[in-house]
Amino acid sequence: MLTHVVFDADETLIDLRPAVTGGLVAVLEEMRRLTPAAAGISLAELESDWHAVFGAMSAAPVMEIRRAALARSLARAGLGAHLDDVATIFFARRFALTRPFPDVLPALAALRGRYTLGYATNGNSRAERCGLAGEFAFELYAHENGLPKKPAPEFFAAVVEAAGVPPERIVYVGDSPSHDVFGPRRAGLRAVWLNRLGLPRPPDVPADAEVSTLADLPDAVDRLCAGREMSEA
Repeated sequence: MLTHVVFDADETLIDLRPAVTGGLVAVLEEMRRLTPAAAGISLAELESDWHAVFGAMSAAPVMEIRRAALARSLARAGLGAHLDDVATIFFARRFALTRPFPDVLPALAALRGRYTLGYATNGNSRAERCGLAGEFAFELYAHENGLPKKPAPEFFAAVVEAAGVPPERIVYVGDSPSHDVFGPRRAGLRAVWLNRLGLPRPPDVPADAEVSTLADLPDAVDRLCAGREMSEA
């Protein structure tokens, strides 16, 4: 029997892209205010700086990766000494603009009466700063207390420990096949792939269910629960 539903954060519950774009726009405005040398720098270049550093730092905490990307952006205009101030501007705007997708709160409300809800993420989207305060029985963040990032087995072991139930009673929900389907399945959890973009499902993705919107998640989890119960009867 399934008793717990645990969620990824960014691009699953949280509409992150508009918030990050808004943060980078604020950074670019500040760079142009500080020096004429930033006049020719584009938003696309600031966005590319994240991708340039992410490959080399993918295992690092997300905030460190963002600071490294901002440092690369500032170096374009000789503004490296302003990293701390610019990072403060970025994160203030990023969190001010961060909101859950419209389907999130209704889905959580529908699930809460039947399942215990958890929140477990690689990112720095703190639930209380993203419109999700008080929604979860537990929250886990990679790199707190030495917790490695998904899809490390230790991450999902921590999910199981926080839930306090065997792994087969937990379903993990997320948008990344590698992190949110393969990872939990290898750890003995069930997995639902949230495919908001309608991407073709690769044949080897071992998702127990697939939904395109969280509005469909309560029924999908109920079906998984019923199926497991019938197989155990």
